[in-house]
Amino acid sequence: MKENLDIYQEERPWGLFRRFTNNQISTIKIIKVLPNEELSLQSHKEREEFWRVIKGDGIFEIGSKKYIVEEGSEQFVPVLTKHKMKSGMDGMEVLEISLGEFDENDIIRYEDKYGRV
Repeated sequence: MKENLDIYQEERPWGLFRRFTNNQISTIKIIKVLPNEELSLQSHKEREEFWRVIKGDGIFEIGSKKYIVEEGSEQFVPVLTKHKMKSGMDGMEVLEISLGEFDENDIIRYEDKYGRV
């Protein structure tokens, strides 16, 4: 699942921490998807992504697979892989860590309910 994302976990007396990137170029976003909404089916030429649901639930579509996700679910999206996310009835918030050259214009859309293809 984690491909180039080297997730490191270390336990401490007070609990633990997870480090998602270490000395890498990355872009970190929190994506808020309104209830029953979805992002376009898309891919990227220059970046891969790691997604972690921090609130809510929904479906992640990555390549030919669909994953039912909830708070704490994690998935990795390799470069050039078609992907999208769709929220459930209460919406969804997703932590996205992008690795590689980040550019919002590096989106190849295949399907989009908002007419942006």
